[in-house]
Amino acid sequence: MTTFELYQRSTIGICLTKTLDEMVSSITLSPELTIQVLIQFDKSMTEAHEIQVKRKVSIKEHLHTYRFCDNVWTFILQDALFKNEDSQENVGRVKIVSCDSKLLSQ
Repeated sequence: MTTFELYQRSTIGICLTKTLDEMVSSITLSPELTIQVLIQFDKSMTEAHEIQVKRKVSIKEHLHTYRFCDNVWTFILQDALFKNEDSQENVGRVKIVSCDSKLLSQ
């Protein structure tokens, strides 16, 4: 799985792809420029994830489902409580998708 494939499946990636498709369909944007936008999106998302965050968060939850497929872990949590030093937040349902970043660079 390439980095872009991972981001493309995120909510922001899906919305970007739909918007670009609509713009190409209405001849507002050329397919070549669409490719450049997607490449820039990939670079921006990669750079955003390379920023090191030094904050710790603890999670208390009920683990509803977990999967490991194609070196990607997917966890679905219910009734999750996220806590850090400053605050806490209750979330009804959370989906966490994670993979080994070393695999993305291959």
